[in-house]
Amino acid sequence: MKEKGRVFVWSLFDFANTSFSVIIVTVIYSKYFSNHVAGGQKWIWGLAVSLSMIMAALLSPPLGAVADISRNRKRFLLFFTLLSVVCTTLMFFIQEGDILAGFILFVFANIGFESGLVFYDAFLPNLTAKKNYGRVSGYGFAMGYLGALAVLLIVMILLPESTSPDYYFYIRFSFIIAAAFFLFFSAPLFIFLKEPQIKEPVKKELLRIGIKKSFNSFRAIFFQKDYPSMKMFLTSFFLYNDAIITIIAFASIFAANILKMTDQQIIIFFVIVQSTAVLGSFIFGIISDHIGPKKTITITLIIWIAVIIGAFFVSTISEFYIVGLLAGMSIGSSQSCSRSLMALITPKDREAEFFGFYDGLFGKSSAVVGPFIYGIISDLSNERFAALAIGLFFIAGLIILQKVKEPSV
Repeated sequence: MKEKGRVFVWSLFDFANTSFSVIIVTVIYSKYFSNHVAGGQKWIWGLAVSLSMIMAALLSPPLGAVADISRNRKRFLLFFTLLSVVCTTLMFFIQEGDILAGFILFVFANIGFESGLVFYDAFLPNLTAKKNYGRVSGYGFAMGYLGALAVLLIVMILLPESTSPDYYFYIRFSFIIAAAFFLFFSAPLFIFLKEPQIKEPVKKELLRIGIKKSFNSFRAIFFQKDYPSMKMFLTSFFLYNDAIITIIAFASIFAANILKMTDQQIIIFFVIVQSTAVLGSFIFGIISDHIGPKKTITITLIIWIAVIIGAFFVSTISEFYIVGLLAGMSIGSSQSCSRSLMALITPKDREAEFFGFYDGLFGKSSAVVGPFIYGIISDLSNERFAALAIGLFFIAGLIILQKVKEPSV
């Protein structure tokens, strides 16, 4: 398959899996679980996000090392994709008071979604030349936000007014739509994209070897001087990604509780966010190839700080839409450029292992702190002060990022 075909098939997975992140994590299930199932106890939702992230974090590095050794990235990706799809489908049966079942299903669905990203992202270095990492990563995120936009529009058409007696049925039916969308559009990757060839024979006892490799790599990154830029980047990423994931997990709850927005208004808001996220992923992907991902991430983090300040002072829905436009421009671009920078500083033939640290140990475990802090602060005061506290993560990440030495292409 030619490069354009490989990139398109790969990016279709981004198109597919954001149906889970937007419907379950961000827009519908998060608010449905917090306000309806759990009776307004936001800390339980924060705990569910945190727990699922730390479990995915612990799994990802050793599994990434195993995938590098065995060259079975697609097999691992398929397993975690099906785990997420099945658990998301079963969320249809969660109703008021089913806190434990709804909690468990979300935890396993999110583990499947987040763990799969390790193996998906590890395909990037094999798709194109280094000079095109930013552009291709941007295409993937743009496709992802197009997918999110498409599934949001489908749900918005089907969802009746909140006064309808069938309202909660259609809320729950949106979870089935998200699962079906994820499954259908992820299929081309498993059918058409080939695994990178491995020259060495596959060794036995893969899990033991994987755990040992990931432990040695962690020690090399953080306790030796082998990868100083990666150490700084992963620390920075840990902080600002924590803030991004927290915003994604609580955005619809913020909109409903602070601005009293209806579900239809929240969906329209996220349609706007996804639209600008597509544009931001394309534009900043191209910018990244010209000025480098480090400088591009710096720009997006400054925008994120402005978003946090805006969220603290916002008082009308129209003002919130403006904040959403800025967030949309920066959300895809900051994540896309982070993936590009990680691909640049990752050693060849250890992509899945090192992306296990990036997506797993640092990407997922970073989300343990932010959502839990946000949930506690919002319960003790309100969402405005919780959002302001999360802004400190962006500032710290921005400062540490400046110590990363970007390799020349």
